[in-house]
Amino acid sequence: MADITRRFGWRHLRSAPTAHIRHHKRGRLAHDGAGLSFWYRSLSAALSEVPVNDRELAMAFHARTSDFQDVTVQATVTYRISDPAEAAARLDFSVDPDTGAWRGAPLEQIATLLTETAQQHTLDVLARTPLAGALVDGVAAVRERVAAGLAAEPRLPATGIDVVAVRVVAIRPEAEVERALRTPAREQIQQEADRATYERRAVAVERERTIAENELASQIELARREEQLVEQRGTNARREAEESAAADGVRAEAEAARTVRLAGAEAEAARQVGAARAEAQAAWLRAHGEVEAATLHALAATRLAENLPHIDSLTLSPDVLTGLLSKLGRPETGA
Repeated sequence: MADITRRFGWRHLRSAPTAHIRHHKRGRLAHDGAGLSFWYRSLSAALSEVPVNDRELAMAFHARTSDFQDVTVQATVTYRISDPAEAAARLDFSVDPDTGAWRGAPLEQIATLLTETAQQHTLDVLARTPLAGALVDGVAAVRERVAAGLAAEPRLPATGIDVVAVRVVAIRPEAEVERALRTPAREQIQQEADRATYERRAVAVERERTIAENELASQIELARREEQLVEQRGTNARREAEESAAADGVRAEAEAARTVRLAGAEAEAARQVGAARAEAQAAWLRAHGEVEAATLHALAATRLAENLPHIDSLTLSPDVLTGLLSKLGRPETGA
């Protein structure tokens, strides 16, 4: 839609590059072209806006095959208006000079024309084709027939319309018929799946049997080796007991000899220690027998003093000192 603005009783139109504008002023063509921009008065202007870009028209309709099966056809037609003057003369592309909106519905008219023409040729093709052929080769056949029919339609070039491309998206039967057609293929696929399952199970059973046989053989071999191991362990135990007994005998003999030697050494040491102690005691007695009594008393006092607790000071009276000296056999001294 064109962009229209108002200024002091005038109108200014600015169109897109893909829109062809035809401006008639008092019955005469004042402006004609795409992407125009101009001023005009709304009371004296007649405007038409024709889109010249490629447009996509999606269509879906029902048809019946030769075996009376209903199918749905989905197609898309691409068209463009190549002659805007012819299109504006045949269809109402006039716009309101104040708002720029179309006063009619020209694109809907073009869509109806293209849809009915394409449907007519599609029905003509599918009415002579069975359902299986329509589902297999119907898309290409319908596309070629619709494209040829639209190219040969005289009203389209008279209206300035060119068909650019025709695409048939799908031809589909009713849901129940489609499920019925899928059943044989599904059954065959299921049979193949079942056969593959059975084969897989057979292979699994064979492999399990082989595994069981291998396990049994392994158990037999393991039992045989366990028997050998038990025999070898018995032999080793007997040998170990014999070696241990021999070692214990040698150890006992060595221990007895060691004990005898140790007892003799201890007896000899005891004799030598006793002799040494006897000699030392005799020498001690001889030494004390040859010493005077006063010397012995002094030694006794010394030994006694060594074993007494620590005394910081000692006070002796003259009487005690005189008696002590008299016992030691020394002359008295003054206090």
